[in-house]
Amino acid sequence: MKNILDFLQKYININASILEKIILTVIIFIVFWLFKTILIIFIHRKIKDIRNQYFWRKSVSYAFYIIVILIIGNIWIRVFKSIDTFLGLLSAGVAIALKDLLINISGWIFIIVKKPFIVGDRIQINNTSGDVIDIRAFQFTILEIGNWIKADQSTGRVIHIPNGKVFTENIANYTQDFKYIWNEIPVLLTFESAWKKAKNILHKIISNLPENLSEPMQHQIKKASKKYMIYYKELNPIIYTSVKDCGVLLTIRYLCNPRHRRGSEEHIWEEILNAFHKEKNIDFAYPTVRYYDNVKEGKN
Repeated sequence: MKNILDFLQKYININASILEKIILTVIIFIVFWLFKTILIIFIHRKIKDIRNQYFWRKSVSYAFYIIVILIIGNIWIRVFKSIDTFLGLLSAGVAIALKDLLINISGWIFIIVKKPFIVGDRIQINNTSGDVIDIRAFQFTILEIGNWIKADQSTGRVIHIPNGKVFTENIANYTQDFKYIWNEIPVLLTFESAWKKAKNILHKIISNLPENLSEPMQHQIKKASKKYMIYYKELNPIIYTSVKDCGVLLTIRYLCNPRHRRGSEEHIWEEILNAFHKEKNIDFAYPTVRYYDNVKEGKN
């Protein structure tokens, strides 16, 4: 080490004490980085579950950064006469040069402590929706849903969002605390259809949905109400009746898992199509042009 320091000091005009600390810093970082890499390889080989693997990999990475920062910080603080001088110089330089990075780190701390979302949650931030697949010190990553794909299914795109956005953008969480969302399916019938009969058929269809589990839903509501002012008087599926310019609108409203929305809609529509096909006096409404002859229809 002494020979290396003498050689470097000969060709680099720098204080020997500072040069020694630079070399020590590099060595510490390399040693800990190698140790972290070996540990992560061991985790990948021993843990097969993806979620547990991700959890341990992130825990090792966080521990690595914290330990390295503490050790290296302790080394460099001694260069200065006092901690106040060190902190003053550090904060002044960092605040100006690394403003955006500091905001992102603050956002990361906010995400870790307050948990507006965790890995696995489905969120919407501004106009972007997706499943959170990674959270890092400067950004979090989501697997996009929606956009040109209907019914909240994945587009396959991975989107990286700076952590600082949690302070400036609205965040909607689909799955935190209450793990169900309300979904609506409009069914438009002609005015001549037996809409009451159709409404009874729809009631039977949605009453037999696999997701109509009122007890788990009530438990989720009770759990969420301890944290938020959430209250639903009725959790069972319901059908609303209204009139549009081209027919009678029956709107099915029901709770579903946000990740099963498209599948549940498909199941309901198939049941509706099969049931209505058997009925002679129930017809779907759609844009048409009709001509009326009052005499033929028995009117004045």
